[in-house]
Amino acid sequence: MTRQRAARLLTDLVDPKNVITVLCLAVGAHYGWSGVGWGALAILFCAVVPIAFIVLTGEKRTFADRHVPDRARRMIVIPVIVLSVLTCLTLMVVCQAPAPLVSMVGAMLATIAVIWPITKFTKISVHTAVLTGALTMLGLLYGPWWALSAALVPLVAWSRAQLKDHTPGQTVAGALLGAVVAGPVFLLGL
Repeated sequence: MTRQRAARLLTDLVDPKNVITVLCLAVGAHYGWSGVGWGALAILFCAVVPIAFIVLTGEKRTFADRHVPDRARRMIVIPVIVLSVLTCLTLMVVCQAPAPLVSMVGAMLATIAVIWPITKFTKISVHTAVLTGALTMLGLLYGPWWALSAALVPLVAWSRAQLKDHTPGQTVAGALLGAVVAGPVFLLGL
């Protein structure tokens, strides 16, 4: 397998929608079947709605548009994602979802809200931000053995730089942002 193919495979595997799906199910499962139901609601608003908007409004309207490489387009996509995640957060608060699930969605909202203004100036890596945010939350919930999963972060950063979707600095900035923003927000619900 060539380096390019390996990078593409890793980038697609650790796509933010996939990481968000695993995160929502893993956090939800910690709270039983009702938690899984809340996790499914979060998947709908935090992964499915955003990816549907991205694909349906993409230049080619194909699944290949999902990584949104153009910064100008990101400035259109991110507000829609913010609105979708905010809708989920509102529903969870009003319907009294378990606090850790509410704070998980709050952490997602905070992360994308911080990414939004940064995107005006640079194309920070959403892949690494979402990954480190998710791994931080899972580590806080399930314990320190999750720290071993941090080995994924440099691999994903390499894949994004290898594909020339980001500079190494943009991947590092995304990774730092994800952990620093998502971790404290998630702790509020634990």
